Amino acid sequence: MEDPHRPVAGRAHDQRAAERRPSFMVELRNIHKNFGRLHVLKGISLNVQRGEAVVIIGPSGSGKSTLLRCVNHLEQPDSGEVLVDGEYMGLPPGNRVGRAPLEARLDQMRQKVGIVFQRFNLFPHMTAVENVMEGLITVKRTPRAIARGMAVEMLERVGLADKVDVHPSRLSGGQQQRVAIARSLVMQPKVMLFDEVTSALDPELIGEVLEVMRDLARSGQTMLIVTHEMDFARSAASRVVFLDEGVIVEEAPPERMFSKPETERASQFLRKILDR
Repeated sequence: MEDPHRPVAGRAHDQRAAERRPSFMVELRNIHKNFGRLHVLKGISLNVQRGEAVVIIGPSGSGKSTLLRCVNHLEQPDSGEVLVDGEYMGLPPGNRVGRAPLEARLDQMRQKVGIVFQRFNLFPHMTAVENVMEGLITVKRTPRAIARGMAVEMLERVGLADKVDVHPSRLSGGQQQRVAIARSLVMQPKVMLFDEVTSALDPELIGEVLEVMRDLARSGQTMLIVTHEMDFARSAASRVVFLDEGVIVEEAPPERMFSKPETERASQFLRKILDR
């Protein structure tokens, strides 16, 4: 409920700020990516609204992971534009500068985008909390005591309150992946990218990671997720995007995508996956 005692000028300022806020958290405009002669992404355009959990599905080799990596320019698109929270991930069209300013710009923008991979990539000599607080200290220059408090709080959020001072070698694969998620979340990104984060886990450990991601979806975290976990997509996605041979074939809310896809190619894929 709005505070009736709040100055009118303050409310007007908030309204103007909301009006200036871009409608989409992520905008992909005609993204093309080649690896040699292989044309992996063929003009992908996709908008992700604030608070959406968009799940990308499709066969192996369809360009899903490449698309995700183009969002934060781990793979730089050969053409097209990526915007995060209304700002260009690289440089605006027509702006040509040297490599050093471009890298500085990317370093700044990548702080808005957290990414979690199949592999955990934790520092083995650091405890769980040290892994999570490392980015706060080295990138954001957060004082160590404050960084530790934030890291502990984030580990509690992903269900690892009792593993704060444990090294990765003593954690299960699912626990290590949850540390990796906490490490990204603690940087307070605008959007989270998940690249098949359960594919390297034993089956009995997958559920604990997916539950963390469901909780993030419920909390309104903007997410782009590449996964083969169709039950997760059905229950947690705001929208499902089917990618094949570098193009978006179909996109729809999960209830429609899984019950009545409009394209034959999506139907073939889902029949094959869901009949396993």
